[in-house]
Parts: sequence; C-alpha cells; structure tokens
Amino acid sequence: MKNTLFKKVLAVALACTMTFSMATVTHAADAKEITIGVTSFADTLEPTEQYFSWVVSRYAIGECLTKFDEEGEIVPCLAESWENSEDGKTWTFKIREGVKFSNGDDMTPEMVMASIQRTADKSDRVPEFFDLDSMEVDGQNLIFHLNRANANMAGSLADPLFLIVDTNVDDSTFAMEGPICTGPYAVESFSPTDSCVVVKNENYWDGEVPLDRVTLKCVDDQTTRSMALQTGEIDIAYNLKTENLIEFEGNDNYEIQELQSLRSTYAFMNQSEGRALSDKALRQALLRGLDKQTYCDVLLEGGATAGKAPVPPTLDFGFDDLNDENSYDPEGAKAILEEAGYKDTDGDGFVETPDGDPLTLDFVIYTSRAELGVYAQAAQASLKDIGINVNLNTVSYETLLDMRDSGQYDLLIWNVLVANTGDPENYLRENWYSKSANNTAGYNNPEVDELLDELAGTFDEEGRKDLIIKIQQDIMDDAATVFFGYETTYLFSNKRVTGVKMYPMDYYWLTKDITLAE
Repeated sequence: MKNTLFKKVLAVALACTMTFSMATVTHAADAKEITIGVTSFADTLEPTEQYFSWVVSRYAIGECLTKFDEEGEIVPCLAESWENSEDGKTWTFKIREGVKFSNGDDMTPEMVMASIQRTADKSDRVPEFFDLDSMEVDGQNLIFHLNRANANMAGSLADPLFLIVDTNVDDSTFAMEGPICTGPYAVESFSPTDSCVVVKNENYWDGEVPLDRVTLKCVDDQTTRSMALQTGEIDIAYNLKTENLIEFEGNDNYEIQELQSLRSTYAFMNQSEGRALSDKALRQALLRGLDKQTYCDVLLEGGATAGKAPVPPTLDFGFDDLNDENSYDPEGAKAILEEAGYKDTDGDGFVETPDGDPLTLDFVIYTSRAELGVYAQAAQASLKDIGINVNLNTVSYETLLDMRDSGQYDLLIWNVLVANTGDPENYLRENWYSKSANNTAGYNNPEVDELLDELAGTFDEEGRKDLIIKIQQDIMDDAATVFFGYETTYLFSNKRVTGVKMYPMDYYWLTKDITLAE
C-alpha cells in the first residue's frame, strides 16, 4: 500500500497511571510466558475455512509469501521478491531458501505451490482475489498464470487465506491441532471459545523467538477483558474501546496504542428475490431513518466516525466528495414509505407491506464486538420511530457465518478490514461483485461488475482511485448496504511486555518482536 493512500492512519502511544486496591498476579522473574486477551473468533484452525486463517496469522502460527509492515506497505516474507508481466496475468515470486516448517520439514517452492493449490481447492473465496489458471515451479521461482489480470497479486497473497502450510502431513488434524506452518510459534493446544496455547517454533527461520509459550485466552466480554488486564490475568488486551481509557487513566504501567481504523462496520441488506429489502424504496427509507452520527458521537463516546460509504476516510478514496442521498432524514424516510405503499393499517405503530402483510426485518448480529450490539439496538430504536419493525437475532460469530452463507437474514452485521490486500479492491469485489460467493445479499449492478473487472487490470494509482470512487458511489446510490461507522482501534498492554505494535492490517497480533521487558 502506498503511504499516499493514508490521510489519518496514526498509531499513538498514551501513557496512563492508575492505582488498584485489588491484588495483581505475580509473574515469576524467569518466566518466558505471556497471556493475551482476545475475542472469540474461530471454532477451527483450518485456514481454508471461512476467515479463520486470520487467527492462524494473528497467533503467529502461519505466514504468507508477502506481508504488510507498520506503514501498510507490502514487504517480502516467505518470498524474497516478485515481478509481473506487463498484462498483469503472469506473476513470478522467488521463494525464500532456508525456511523450515515447525516440524523441521524444508519449505520448497513445490511445497509452496501445493499449499496454495490446497487453498484454491478448498476455499471458494480464492476467485475474489485472483482467477488462477495454473502454477509452475522454475528453480526457486513460483510462477502464477492468471486468467484475469491482477494489478495487486503481491497484496492478495499477503491475505492470511494464502498462508503456507505443510501439505506432506495429515491435514485432517489442522482443525483442532493447528496447521503446520512457518511462523515463530506452533500450536500446543486449542480449545474453541476458550483458548489457544502456542509454543516457540524451534525451527523458525527469521531469528530467535523470545517467548517459550503464549496463551491466547478468549474473553469476549469487554469489561471482563479490561479487568483481566488490570489484575494481571492477561498482559495484552485486544479490542478494548474508548470507554475503557478512563480505567487506565494515570497509570504508567500500561501502554495504550490508538489507530484510526481501516475497519468498517456495516450491515448487508438482503436484496434477494422474495426478500422485503429487495424493494429499493424500503432500503432508502431504512437508511434515512438511521442517526449514525449520534450512534458514533454519543453512544460510542466518539470512538467511531459516522459511516456513509464502503471505504472510510482514513483512506484517500474520495470519502468527502461522495454524495449520500440517503443520509439521516426521518421525515423523508416516512414520506418514502408512504409513497411506496407502506402503511400502518392495524395501528400497532409499524407499517405493513404494500400488499398488507406484516413486515418484520430480521437483523442478525454477533457477540464478540461490543460496538455491534450498540449499533444494532440503536438502529432498532430509530427504525421503530419511522414505523419499521426490526427483530434482533444475536448469535455467535460462527453461527452468523453460517446464516450469511445460507442467506438467512434481512440485515446482517459485518465488521471487516477494508484494505485487506493493500487497497479496497478485494474488499469491494468480495462483497458487491454479483458473482462473488460471499455476496449472499444478492446485490447486482452490472456497472459495478464492469468497474471491478477494470480495476483488477489497472496498475496506475490515480486510475485505481477513480474507479474505486465510482464503485462506491454506485453502491451508495443503490442503497445497497448500511454503513454504520469506522471505529477507532485500541491496543492495551502491560509494560512488562515490549515489542507490542499495532498494524494497519490487523493480521499480526502476536509477533516475534513481543518479549518480556528486561
């Protein structure tokens, strides 16, 4: 990613002080173990399932051919270098020599090819990154031949979906025992929704691994996770929020890092045939009934920027210039409903459909991010004011994925990194391309498809920017999706550990740089 794409991405370390009346956990001076508090995310460590490869990357188990540095730039990892043909359909990656998997097996170009082929065979998400025709090995080079031009193949291969696993072992054990990879740590034990324990990879290729063991403990409740950090039960806490800052105010035993988010929280609106939200008028009214500015400024205490577009203002893709014709306007929302034939015929305060049938929208949300419930409950209340009845259905993240894939929703909350390959191309294709396997909301705009196909083969930075702006405007004009907000991300850590860093691409939580303070 080019630095010029960033306008506001900034990590800020804040020193805080606070005294506690409660006892803290004592750590042995010679211990080389830490505990990290995380939110529950995966019921399997099989990296080709859903988005669970992110866990394998975040827990420092798996690595990709490329990665992103602290500035969001693509840099070498398991590949030393790469080059592409002029038409963007042939990419050559020079595979790093001397790398071993955690079991001691040598990582060869042939094994890298087999790993990526395994991913292509098992995951229906691969075509959203690139259209693979074939691969071949030439010496230390792995050559990709694509059917569709790809201007950002190096960024695509940095997504954790393409982390490299040892395919010479029994991969049926990957789900519960973890894949055999090349990262600084390897799985010792995994208990879904409880914890994952990783231990030092004695065969790691990129320097000494400083810790013997790390426990990644699932603590879904935000308040409990904050308290666990205060008492010393955990050393690092991910996904704490603005309201947690006061709990550490004035205590210089902690470091707090802040990042203007590259994440967006939004809700798909299911426009599939037969669904209530296939009616654009209803979608327009719904959007105009949402006071997103108040949700972000008041309910989230300024911890998010109000949303309107697919790409947040932290990236330079025309946010301020995009026209939001469906911004907050409750009276306008009521007028749209009335004109389209939505009326409260039985006097219960909620409109019926133009055919006179009851209208209740099922809004599916998940539990591991506190702000999602805030948005959803606020939306339910706001939409009640304009006569739209919304039922909240709160499920686990894993269940939500199943409901999304089967289309069992009217609205479904989503929180995702918008530049997972270095810019928004893959994010836009995955969610709004008509043929995408993940486009279960049924969004279909031929112009958006054409623009996305053009974007894939456009190498010029300004040309890519112009296309991304046009795609966003089309999605907004179609009233396709609810963009709630872009949250500020925080990372809280005890100063007994050092080397803790935030990355714009949040694929890297535990890294080889994290160690105990001297």
